[in-house]
Order: sequence, then C-alpha cells, then structure tokens
Amino acid sequence: MSWSNFHSHCFYCDGKFEPERYVQRAIDMKVFSYGFSSHAPLPFECDWCMRPQETLNYINELQILKKRYADQIQLYIGMEVDYIPDVISPRHPSILNLDLDYTIGAIHFIDQYENGQPWEIDGNHNTFLEGLNAIFKNDIMEVIKRYFQLTRAMVREACPDIIGHLDKIKIQNRESKFYHEFNRWYQYEIMHTLEEIKASGAILEVNTRGIYKKKTVHTYPSQWILEKVKQMKIPITLSSDAHHPEEIINCFEKAAYMLKEIGFKYVRVLINGEWTDVELDLSGLKISEYA
Repeated sequence: MSWSNFHSHCFYCDGKFEPERYVQRAIDMKVFSYGFSSHAPLPFECDWCMRPQETLNYINELQILKKRYADQIQLYIGMEVDYIPDVISPRHPSILNLDLDYTIGAIHFIDQYENGQPWEIDGNHNTFLEGLNAIFKNDIMEVIKRYFQLTRAMVREACPDIIGHLDKIKIQNRESKFYHEFNRWYQYEIMHTLEEIKASGAILEVNTRGIYKKKTVHTYPSQWILEKVKQMKIPITLSSDAHHPEEIINCFEKAAYMLKEIGFKYVRVLINGEWTDVELDLSGLKISEYA
C-alpha cells in the first residue's frame, strides 16, 4: 500500500522548506507519486504566493529532483492557481506557457475594495469581516453566492485539472456563525457548482488540511457534499495541502475511512504521467500493479 498527494507547498511560496526535504520525507512515508503545487504568482502584493522571478527556478529545481529521485518516487510539477476574472486563471497564457504537469484551481479572493485591493477571504478572520462589511454590507449570503459563482466561472472558462478545497470559505463560519450548511440556498449553490464540475470532467480534491490545522472538523468539501459527489460519479483525489514535510499524508487514513463509508472505491492519481483511477483502501492506495 502507498499514498499519493498532489497538493503541496514548499519555500517557493508559503511552504516551510526547500523542495528536496519534502521529496525525501515522502519517500520515507512510502509515497508513490507526489506533486508540488506552489501558489502561482499574482500581479499584486501577496505574501503567500511565488514571486514571478522565481517561477523558472521553481520548475528547474523540480526537474532536477524528478531525475535525481526517479527510481524512488514519481514527482510532478504543478501550481495552485487563483481564479480572478481578467487577472489570472489556470488557463492564463502565463500559466499555460509553463507546460506544467497539472494545475489546481482555487478561489482565495472575492472582488475588491474601492481602492482596487482584492479581498482575501481565505486568511485572517478580521480581514474577512472587513471585506464582508466594506464590499458586501455584511450580507453573508451574497458573499457565499459570489464565491461559488466564481468557482463555477473558473470551471467553465479556465478549468484546471483539480478543483481545490471546494468549500474552504467555511473556515470563516465556525460554529455556524453566519449560516448552516443545510440552508436551502447554500445547498443550491453547492449542487449547482457540482453540476458544473461534473460537466467539465475535472477532478475534485478531498483536502484534509482543515482537519489537522483544526480549522474545521471536516474535509474540504464536507461529507454530505462528498455523498453527492459519489452519486454524481465525479472523480476525486485525496490531498493534504501540505506546507510542512510532516503533513504530506496527514489525516489520510481518517479521510479514507470516511470515503469508504460513503462508497468511494477509487481515487484519481498521476501514474506514469497519466491520471489513473486507483483502488482506495483504509491504509493506502493499491498502486503496486501500476509500479
């Protein structure tokens, strides 16, 4: 048994260490295939994104590691790319020209303040509250609708290989402070978004980071959403969104148990450069037949 993980960060963005340290730890953990997905550069100030001038260094270093460790692990080069209309997307020429192995698409910003500064909805809660008030007049329903509207636009117009942390905005809704996930309007947004993902053929990420960072008790997305995903036969991949080498397969067994309970039999991973459905077990993926 082994695992794969394609959502990870290193010191080229907001990860903690150099890429080789993650590779060596992944090998120790008997990870079969591993992908780096540093945050793609943005054309405005961002302290957790890769700097534009580092992009080629990132790719070159990972290419070297691919060759160096080719007999021990399959390595892949990706990026987590924001979708911001008319600014950046997973299908922006600056991304396509890099010839990456894959992309993860994500929403970290919703609209902007009057001074043009994008509103980050993925970080500090006070920053979230500021934008909620200044841009959306404290209308949380409109914020959530806009978040999923942007997700659907990304899927339709600039679809990545993987849809990242679908409902991560729920980290701002601890203890159902603003809304409940069983609210009809919220479930409508989820289902409408899943329909777009189904039509696109993209892979939906099951992300464990919220659990081990104690930002939520559930994966991104929540279990009830994954039950719908199973019914709709949308392919999934299991990721940890690792920023530290010790996080590479964090909470994978817990997530695998949930996925098996729902009825998932396979997860989609890169093997020999191709996205492949591999059987899921509680202690790993049955990858040996592909090795």
